[in-house]
Amino acid sequence: MLSISKEFHFSASHRLDHLAPDHPCGRMHGHNYIVVLELSARPEELTRPGFVRDYGELGSFKKWVDEVLDHRHLNEVMEGRNPSAENIAMWIHEKWSTEFPELTAVRVSETPKTWAEFRAPAVAR
Repeated sequence: MLSISKEFHFSASHRLDHLAPDHPCGRMHGHNYIVVLELSARPEELTRPGFVRDYGELGSFKKWVDEVLDHRHLNEVMEGRNPSAENIAMWIHEKWSTEFPELTAVRVSETPKTWAEFRAPAVAR
């Protein structure tokens, strides 16, 4: 398999439910998020120029991040979901895997030292 990845940034607030009353993440707070999309293909599935996908085609995702996620409150954006990094990664994959069928993983960072990753189960194409 060949894989490419691209990093995107946004800032947003959230509050996590179902935590102990004194847990700091239960209060509204914000992060400077990093999202990494990973797209993969077998050598025989590359485009004619030899790409998994042209990076320029990921512009629609960047536009969506800027319009939907950046400087928003994720509890409102992700209605019905607790906006943990794990749930954000899974939610993004669900929303974008149709447009980008090569999407194999979404990584989300809330801090420079923490990452959550949703990796799609391998599917025969």
